[in-house]
Amino acid sequence: MRSTTVSIQTLRRLPLYLHYLKSVKDELPSISATLLADALGLNDVQVRKDLGSVSGNGRPKKGYVTEELIVDLEEYLGCNSNTPAVLIGAGNLGRALLSYSGFSDYGLRIVAAFDASPAVVGKEAGGLTVRPIDELKKICTDNDVKLGIITVPASGAQDACDKLVACGITAIWNFAPTTLKVPEGVLVENENLASSLAVLSKHLIGDGRIA
Repeated sequence: MRSTTVSIQTLRRLPLYLHYLKSVKDELPSISATLLADALGLNDVQVRKDLGSVSGNGRPKKGYVTEELIVDLEEYLGCNSNTPAVLIGAGNLGRALLSYSGFSDYGLRIVAAFDASPAVVGKEAGGLTVRPIDELKKICTDNDVKLGIITVPASGAQDACDKLVACGITAIWNFAPTTLKVPEGVLVENENLASSLAVLSKHLIGDGRIA
């Protein structure tokens, strides 16, 4: 695997490649960037550049050995890193994420879930017992957690964010529909469900063009 810096856009595409390659590895022992691009509806020049930035195993006119490319992508994406994470907000969305088994395929392991509501604390969610917020610091320290997931309502998101940052969290996956303020050195990745729904709704309504 090559050790190189790639763009955010490339990083977002790499899991797509990995998922597809795993689905066809038994049928396609080798694969070209062009074939992969066609299968995913992407530009073949871009796909070739993306793959070249994370794998040096490509062969002219032959492409990649599928299994080797899968290994390179998994290594680059940290799929075997077993990264510990904590989640704040064990409501409907939080419980859905806690129950999702696919995170382990990409090296993510949620070690604890927290909530501020006494009605939720102590309940089981995704195989974990929901903990009170005042245990956040200890859990993060004991497990060397650097990644936090926020699934609370917008009104409580900044407070949850501040608590995570105070515990040494440097990467936050935010599902709350609000903009978080964080200090330098802390990365926030927003999952804005409302924005995605707006795009889909506009397409269904059909009274305007989406560029």
